[in-house]
Amino acid sequence: MQTRIEARHLKAPAGVEADRILRSCVHCGFCLSACPTYRLLGNETDSPRGRIYLIKQLLEGAGASDLTRLHLDRCLTCLACESACPSGVNYHRLVSTGRLLVEQQTVRPLRERFLRVLLRLVLPYSYRVRLLLQPVKWLRPILPAALRRRIPENLAAGEWPPKRHKRAMLALAGCVQTAARPRIDAAAARVLDRLGISLITAKDSGCCGALSYHLNAHAEAETFMRRNIDAWWPHIEQGAEAIVITASGCGVQVKDYGKLLAHDPDYAEKAARVASLARDLCEVLEGEDLDPLRTNAAGATRLAFHSPCSLQHGQRLDGKTEQVLRRLGYEPGIVPDRQICCGSAGSYSLLQPEISQRLLQDKIAALEKSRPDLIATANIGCLLHLQSATTIPVIHWIELLDPLRH
Repeated sequence: MQTRIEARHLKAPAGVEADRILRSCVHCGFCLSACPTYRLLGNETDSPRGRIYLIKQLLEGAGASDLTRLHLDRCLTCLACESACPSGVNYHRLVSTGRLLVEQQTVRPLRERFLRVLLRLVLPYSYRVRLLLQPVKWLRPILPAALRRRIPENLAAGEWPPKRHKRAMLALAGCVQTAARPRIDAAAARVLDRLGISLITAKDSGCCGALSYHLNAHAEAETFMRRNIDAWWPHIEQGAEAIVITASGCGVQVKDYGKLLAHDPDYAEKAARVASLARDLCEVLEGEDLDPLRTNAAGATRLAFHSPCSLQHGQRLDGKTEQVLRRLGYEPGIVPDRQICCGSAGSYSLLQPEISQRLLQDKIAALEKSRPDLIATANIGCLLHLQSATTIPVIHWIELLDPLRH
């Protein structure tokens, strides 16, 4: 794609990167059929190729409009387009630049601004999420079934094994997951303990910064990133093998720390090191002897696995979790259109509810087609989103392997 980027943009690293990404696009259109919003709406400007043109116009000097903002907002950032692209267009970096430009050039309606600020004030802080959730968790048993499904169960995390092995890995403390489903990380710690690995948490670590970053609060996101790096660094120097991430959406963000903080001379080297140590939980288990985890319960469970976009497209780990589960005797059923987003996409389900709900209903129909006993996934946002629309229990896949479950 030929470009005429304004000189002022080419003075900034983001502008130089955007120019390079734009030039790699060959207009082939392979991304259109992979894009959930294009499949739903049939509008070129709600496709990756259409959004690329909009961002190109912005960088070449065209003014941003409310309509430009709408089409960029509708992007789920599911990255299915990157998986489909034969030219390797780094779309997620380009759309982040475009969104930031639009945010600087337009004024959102007051309601949108309020909601976005509210999300940033609450969701990245686990104790704030916990304060909001706990009262409704207590009320959950007496609520109507449809409403009850929208509220996380009040499940105890269970014991977190003490550090007792030579091998140690760090856990991402996270934010929403810690409050909504604390059992997930505790289950991961128990499973890894069975494999001779101690999973440890670092004081003062927390949100990965993804939510702030995707809401165009980049400086705020970088603050979260630096805080995590500072919290993890002493453990890394003491020999922690990896940073284990049980929420695949967070995994995409942490694996990008090196690029996102490359401009910061005080953190660039550390951020690159952290990114190189980041591992999704399935990456850790695929390299281990799983015999200590085998049970007789696996074959009796009919399972549907929802592979989050952040796992299959963002981290390019498609099929890895299923391989781990098959090694342990589970046989995930076939899910039609498994590459299509469920509509959760971080805060997207709250900011774009109409599109999100349409995607959710399609995904639930696909997951329920094999009549599973359980639906498993690898991201807390997907888990909560899916559970809101089905009577089938939805769990994180590591909970299947939890010693407390058997």
